[in-house]
Amino acid sequence: MASQQATLAQKDRKAFQDLLSCYELKQLTKGRKVADQILKKYPDHGETMCMKGLILVHLGQRDEGIKLIREGMRKDLTSHICWHVWALVQKGEHKYEEALKSYMQALRFDKDNFNIVRETSVLQTQTRAYESLVESRLHMLRLRPSFRAHWVGLAVAYQLSGNLVEAKRVLEHFQSLLREGPVNDAEYSEFLLFHVHVLEDLGHLQDALAFLDKKSKDRYIVDRTATHTFRARILSKLKNTNKESPQAAEWSTRAESEWRALLDLNPECSDYYQAVLANQGIDLGDLDEDSCTKALALLSEFAVHFPKAYAPRQLALTVAQGDRFRGLAKPYIEVALSKGIPSLFSNLKKLYANPLKCQVIEEIVEDIRASFLVDPASPSEPAKYLWTLYFLAQHYSFLGRHRRALEILNLAVEHTPTLPELYMTKAKVLKRAGDPYGAVRSMDEARKLDGQDRFINTKSGKYRLRAGMVDEAEEILGLFTRKGAATPGADLTEMQALHYLVEVGDAYRRIGKLNLALKKYYAVQKVFEAFREDQYDFHQYSIRKTILLPYFDMLKWEDEVQSHPVYVHAVVSATRIWIRLHDDPSLGKSLQPSAETTDASRKALSKAKKAAHKGNDPSQESQDAANKKVSNQSEDKGLDAPIPKDEDPDGVKMVLADDALERAAKFLATLKESGKRSIDACLANFDVAMRRKKYLQAARALTHAHAVDAQHPQLHLRVVQFGNTGESLWLISVTTKLSVAVSSVSDSIANPVKSVLHETLISLKPEEISLDVFTSQYLQSHSTSPSAILACAQACKFLGNPTEDVESLLFTALKDDIGLSVEDGLRILSYLQCVKSTRAEEFRIACDNKFELSTVFKSSEEQAALRHQCLLEEKEDCDDVETL
Repeated sequence: MASQQATLAQKDRKAFQDLLSCYELKQLTKGRKVADQILKKYPDHGETMCMKGLILVHLGQRDEGIKLIREGMRKDLTSHICWHVWALVQKGEHKYEEALKSYMQALRFDKDNFNIVRETSVLQTQTRAYESLVESRLHMLRLRPSFRAHWVGLAVAYQLSGNLVEAKRVLEHFQSLLREGPVNDAEYSEFLLFHVHVLEDLGHLQDALAFLDKKSKDRYIVDRTATHTFRARILSKLKNTNKESPQAAEWSTRAESEWRALLDLNPECSDYYQAVLANQGIDLGDLDEDSCTKALALLSEFAVHFPKAYAPRQLALTVAQGDRFRGLAKPYIEVALSKGIPSLFSNLKKLYANPLKCQVIEEIVEDIRASFLVDPASPSEPAKYLWTLYFLAQHYSFLGRHRRALEILNLAVEHTPTLPELYMTKAKVLKRAGDPYGAVRSMDEARKLDGQDRFINTKSGKYRLRAGMVDEAEEILGLFTRKGAATPGADLTEMQALHYLVEVGDAYRRIGKLNLALKKYYAVQKVFEAFREDQYDFHQYSIRKTILLPYFDMLKWEDEVQSHPVYVHAVVSATRIWIRLHDDPSLGKSLQPSAETTDASRKALSKAKKAAHKGNDPSQESQDAANKKVSNQSEDKGLDAPIPKDEDPDGVKMVLADDALERAAKFLATLKESGKRSIDACLANFDVAMRRKKYLQAARALTHAHAVDAQHPQLHLRVVQFGNTGESLWLISVTTKLSVAVSSVSDSIANPVKSVLHETLISLKPEEISLDVFTSQYLQSHSTSPSAILACAQACKFLGNPTEDVESLLFTALKDDIGLSVEDGLRILSYLQCVKSTRAEEFRIACDNKFELSTVFKSSEEQAALRHQCLLEEKEDCDDVETL
């Protein structure tokens, strides 16, 4: 369609320019009047309709504005203004890919519009379209070559697209245009460091070193830490890649000098110590007797040079073995206990991977404790005695000797009953021992000793969630949340408190409220979506301010943010709920609220609205108006899509959805590459794909899981499931073995696909071995693993073995030589209950007897009584406080 703007008279063209100016100056009311005047004479002028629609969106009339924009675009599809307006709306809705397409359409009709090109480049960075970004940045430079930011932007675009040669050329050409760079200028310094970074990535190490030395000497580079880091890293690379060069010794000496300079700036950075050791040919991951001696000598030298630094002493403990370790560990532990350092156990915990070091630490601390037993009632160093007991309690708890840990903690409490750390450690011991209600009571005692400590308060709330006390946890968490919030949970969600969202989601899942659990897991997804959107404002800002190296770190972090353990956990947990809802749709129906509950909820909501209306704060209303005014003055804030009203706050409609597997697959797809590195995500992908009959996806998920952990018990179960399905669908002859129904499914699978599935199965299981034998062999090689016993029992059940055999196999986990933990026992019990085993109660009683400190294996009546007692004690404490 031809542009309608040509039909405007000269006077009306000027009016249209005034309309554009009004929008740019945020004179929205005036702009709306101008648009109405133009449309009165030209009702079909598409550009004016789009501009009026855009103004309406800013003024809060979003639906009416978008409708008008769509109508205006239909009137004039060849106008760059119409496409630009539509792109702005899509960008406000965070539909970045669609907005980018609209910007590209706008450039077709006005290719030299600088504003459109600039906004296009930002969206290309946001969507990681780096090849197209180079073209946009080149175009911006041609349009305005005198701006430094455009040269920097082009170099950054080349670097992001992987074309380092062109990035280097652009940087050198820009510097040649400068008569003289500013001295001691932070932005120019960052620009030069980016140049060094490009040279280093290209492998031009000597050029990078010469450039760095010259610019830092001339005071153009002002960041001391970055200068030392670049120089040390480049010199180390030069020495390692040119070992036969006559300059290798000089590079090595200079590199060590730079690393030592960095240590002077930060003596607690263990990476610097490891770099010094590596510079002298000492690899901490591959030590022999000579290199170990040399490493300990160097670390000892650093310990003397930095007497207050802990990093060299901790590294020495990692390196040392045998008597050397004992000789270093004893003074380290004694000094820390004398000073009363609570984090001592956390610092040494990583050494427990070596059983010999663990035993030496225990002997050292027990010897220290024994020295106090001459007169334990009044030891010569009471503080040291207390922290010794504290360390031993953590030590024995970590090793699973919970009764011993509690005995020591009781002694410590008798000695000093006012130390919150003792009660917090006792809570952790009880939690590990399987007594969640005892852990709650102990953590509450710690909280009452220091009511102003947010950390202890948060821990108390977390332990309540672990015990399934969700409402009680919110009461505790509400002590430190914003008082004006609707609920403590709402405030924590607004603050993106991931630890809260995951814990409360897990709590709801454990107590069977799957709808509320799903809501919390999807709230985690919204937080990570906000992380993605928050980077948008930095694409242009970082280049304009020349904050380049941190900007690259941010982009790298954003690309990997969805591999965060919290996000992976939320996705996998939500997927398992969707699978349960698919396998048993009655679960969702059982979560529907009754009519009485719905009526009560409506009345409560109505009452809350009336109370809020009566209690309106005039100052708050004025603040809201001010916020709205500021929002309208911002360039893009008025275009942001309003937060949609949550029509399903309790998640009931969600669990009643009939597309559970599709929702699970969509959620899993957000993990992208990070899902291939998580065994749990791979297994969840397999479970969803098999139920959707996406066998290639299932095979791919198994391959990725095998690459992560080939011996994982649940992977073995999935291989059995995959192999059994394969025997039914693509391995056994259809004409002789299968029914007509299965035959039709098998015929729908193409022969190349069958071949791929068969090859995948062969790579996971020897072809000549049956699934029963495969399971027996796996069990023999993992006979002491409770997780393997459970997985093999599940496999046997899946293969149709008698229920008695499956139950007998599961009961072998109770043997003394099997390291059964509380968590393992709960998983086995849950499976027995799931398959409606008649021996489930027998297994529960056996576990209850085996784990004497545990309460999670009590009967449901006993657990209800324990919960009631816990709540009753809490109420009595609150009443005592009110009385005081």
